[in-house]
Amino acid sequence: MTQEIVELERRITAALDRIGQGLSDLGPQAEAEVGEGTEIEELKAALEDEKLVTAQLEERIKTLHARQDGKLAEVTAKVEEQAGAMAKLDTELQRLRAANEQLRASNVALREANEHGVGDAHLINKAMQAELEALRAARAADAAETGTILSALEPLLEDDQGEGA
Repeated sequence: MTQEIVELERRITAALDRIGQGLSDLGPQAEAEVGEGTEIEELKAALEDEKLVTAQLEERIKTLHARQDGKLAEVTAKVEEQAGAMAKLDTELQRLRAANEQLRASNVALREANEHGVGDAHLINKAMQAELEALRAARAADAAETGTILSALEPLLEDDQGEGA
């Protein structure tokens, strides 16, 4: 694309140089003798052709810029979506870590109570609640991780289906 623009600029410059050279060669007296000046008309036609080609290239460039902006917006949206999924996964993993820490503390307290021969129902209940919370947090973390993986795979699957069609 850049090479085409450079080539067009070169052609326009050459056409303008030819026009300038033609005008200086003709001069006022030669122009009167030549009448309409066929060379001048040819140069004007060449200049008009170059203007048309330049306008077409400018339109192509605008179209390419519009396409590129659309792709950029699409990629930006996907990145934001991935960032949201990662934030959710991080939140669920933090919850899992906290629940596991609570479970460990409850189990330590339960073991100490059993060592002393005191079977405290409250400690057993607290340990069971901590274990249930750890299981819920693990399930939520797994779901968030699965969601993150799926959202990362969706564009790849869409691209593969688009190529296969």
